[in-house]
Amino acid sequence: MVAEAWAGVDPEWSRTITVHSTSAVDPPGTLRRWHVLDNGPQISRRGLAPAGTLLCVHGNPTWAYLWRTLLAAGSEPAHPWRVVAVDQLDMGYSERTGTFRRLRDRINDLGDLTDALGLDGPVVTVGHDWGGVVSLGWALAHRQHLAGVVLTNTAVHQPSGSGIPPALRLALHPAVHRWGTTTSDAFLRVTHALARPQLPPEVRRAYMAPYRSSHRRAGVGNFVADIPTEASHPSFLALRAVAEGVRGLRVPALLLWGPRDPVFSDRYLKDLIGRLPHADVHRFEGAGHLVAEDRDIAAPVFQWLADHAVGTHAGDHAASGAPIPDAGKPTAAEERPGAFRPLWSELDEQAAGPGGDETAVAEMSPAGAVSRLLTWRQLGWSIAELAAGLRDAGVGSGSRVSLMVPPGVDLTVALYACLRLGAVVVVADAGLGARGLSRAVKGAAPDFLIGIDRALAAAAALGWPGRRISVQELPEVRRRILGVEASLAALARRGAALGAGRPLPDPDPTAPAAVLFTSGSTGPAKGVAYTHRQLSAMRNTVAQTFGIRRGARLVAGFAPFALLGPALGAVSVTPAMDVTAPRTLTARALGDAAAAIEATVVFASPAALRNVLATQDGVGAAGREALERVELLLSAGAPVPEPLLAEVQRLLPRASLHTPYGMTEALPVTDISLEQIQAADVDASAGTVPGAGNGVCVGLPVHGARVAVVPLAADGSAHGSHPVTEAGVTGEILVSAPHVKHAYDRLWLTQRESSSVPGWHRTGDVGHFDAAGRLWVEGRLAHVVTAPGAVVTPVGVEQAIERLDCVRLAAIAGVGPAGTQAVVAVVETSPQTRSAGPAAPRLAARVREAAREAGVAVSAVLAVPALPTDIRHNAKIDRTRLSRWASRVLAGGRPGKP
Repeated sequence: MVAEAWAGVDPEWSRTITVHSTSAVDPPGTLRRWHVLDNGPQISRRGLAPAGTLLCVHGNPTWAYLWRTLLAAGSEPAHPWRVVAVDQLDMGYSERTGTFRRLRDRINDLGDLTDALGLDGPVVTVGHDWGGVVSLGWALAHRQHLAGVVLTNTAVHQPSGSGIPPALRLALHPAVHRWGTTTSDAFLRVTHALARPQLPPEVRRAYMAPYRSSHRRAGVGNFVADIPTEASHPSFLALRAVAEGVRGLRVPALLLWGPRDPVFSDRYLKDLIGRLPHADVHRFEGAGHLVAEDRDIAAPVFQWLADHAVGTHAGDHAASGAPIPDAGKPTAAEERPGAFRPLWSELDEQAAGPGGDETAVAEMSPAGAVSRLLTWRQLGWSIAELAAGLRDAGVGSGSRVSLMVPPGVDLTVALYACLRLGAVVVVADAGLGARGLSRAVKGAAPDFLIGIDRALAAAAALGWPGRRISVQELPEVRRRILGVEASLAALARRGAALGAGRPLPDPDPTAPAAVLFTSGSTGPAKGVAYTHRQLSAMRNTVAQTFGIRRGARLVAGFAPFALLGPALGAVSVTPAMDVTAPRTLTARALGDAAAAIEATVVFASPAALRNVLATQDGVGAAGREALERVELLLSAGAPVPEPLLAEVQRLLPRASLHTPYGMTEALPVTDISLEQIQAADVDASAGTVPGAGNGVCVGLPVHGARVAVVPLAADGSAHGSHPVTEAGVTGEILVSAPHVKHAYDRLWLTQRESSSVPGWHRTGDVGHFDAAGRLWVEGRLAHVVTAPGAVVTPVGVEQAIERLDCVRLAAIAGVGPAGTQAVVAVVETSPQTRSAGPAAPRLAARVREAAREAGVAVSAVLAVPALPTDIRHNAKIDRTRLSRWASRVLAGGRPGKP
């Protein structure tokens, strides 16, 4: 045993301990030799006082080496913690006992070791794989010392209705088991191959080192054989005792998870969350089984310890989905008794009022006619009947229900029925793309999935979780193939028979209500959790800011606004379009929808508006007249150029055109009209208002919102904690409002970072205020370029380049190491270039000159047929992807497609 050969391990940590065994499989008086990695003596020698002990237990077929980053971090003076990482008996460098040690023995063995070490509180257990179960068994037996629990990719229970993971099933097969786990080192190699990215050679060697011979691998085989696959297994009762005991743990808990794990998938995470509902949860997207190797878990563990070990942090349990006292902090008006009004209160009043027989929600056919509609009274009854049927099917308070239904009657009824039951609706649209949508659904782990046929087929093919409910009635064979239990119509009939008139109680305002997924334009889509109070606050903000109230008639080319319409008391219709691809909206479809309900309000994304303008010759007379009567147009999701709005104004001459700025986490944040945009542009050109210019002006904060910035540092970061509103100070944009999200779902670390300035949400956008108090957005914090001696935000330079008649769209990207990055301009040309690569000399010169006038020196100019944009909005440019592509091209690689 040569500690110097283990990459990342301080030789001083390695030690062996002789322990008296009290295990039933050992004769009385047996001594066992344990190997541990322990930084305790090192901390003492340095004169540091540890805050407590991390007791780290590996799984199969790893060893204490798995926890080396925790040992290193715990040895730092900034946060000294004693870290004891054990090698379980028959594993790592501990003794090969020659006995078959089952789960109860391993839990007992660990107790023997901690007694020998004299460990007392506070102890935080850390476990992985089957070491997670062992560590929890120890925790339940030593509650007097327990201060917390950390788990990574483990399981304490096999969820009902699901089989043992295929990888373990293969390892347990009699024809494979002994050869795969003991005779050969195949089990080790397969496990190491699960790392993402691949383990460095020196790390693989360290993991293999204790298991060089079949004799030393006997424990590996025994560990696999001890997996309880059925109730008759000798370790089944011990595992069940741990699984049920965990429900009683009230100490802080942290679950760190790699979702790309073929063994312990998200279904096991869901089970653990059900047993530890107060746990903080973080899923490291892209990480797998060896999450401690795939990602830095030391930093979040010690951040979490700082938050929890000596008291309860204000953000406790913010990512767990459990209600917290500060969730969606109400305004002074909302704090009055009876002030909270659920999202559906306006809908109920409309249904019960004199206008109950008027249209509430309509659907359009591709031919331009209304294909289906419900009055307010019909909508109210439909929601009540479906809610009763869903409740009978098992949907209840806290149930997660994924809705994969196009906007219209069915989606409106299903959404409000779920909310009335206290269920949590999960909304992730097909605009995320197949991979993004699958990742989102699996991460949200819904209990039920309500979908159209195409969504149910994807669920069956891709293994999405949740009991399945179809929108339409399906033939029996199709139902069996897709695993569908019932249809919405059948559940509504069941609800009517049960008596849908029974009133349902209003929800707890702080209870979770929805998980809405971001567009994924700046990384994997994130689930954004909202409480009932926050959804209601969103409705109130939209109503107060834009004056959309009872009697309004809304054409919604964006799904969230279609769902918000009934909550506002507005008649709602979605045009005949694919709402997951905004640029499919045609002028004819928009005009037909507007004519069908005599629309007063239109919501459409910038990409949708571009196509509307491109197809406006196809609008019929009735549609054009209806568009001319529209009073308000809202467009959001990406910056909307003033020339585009000016063209739209000619199509909707009576409409007040507004481009609210917001995000999935806070919709909306600020608002500005076309006239205000034009005035801001004049101020920027004339220089009469300090701070005006260099970005997109998005106006003033909406009703109930506060906005500020944290100034950028010289390295392009925004790590400060003091919000400012001074004109001309560029920084990360912060927002505080009653309708800001509750948390990022199962992304505790991301939530912690986004709320690091108390009372504010960090948006990840960069901008500044002008002297008139207007906010100017300059881009994303992740896209800031750190050139030598300068920090460059992209949007202002891109706008300057886009003024060239030969450029349709432009993007700025940084190439090279931070602090010395070259500024590269990537342009989508007009007319469109045929292939990507370095721009022609004349074009490059014009782009450089335009950037120079904006105060930025561009090092290289590349031209592409089309810039990569997000699927949902068809407008947000993926500058991070462009940066990687530009780096490859400038290094001499083949351009290909960015």
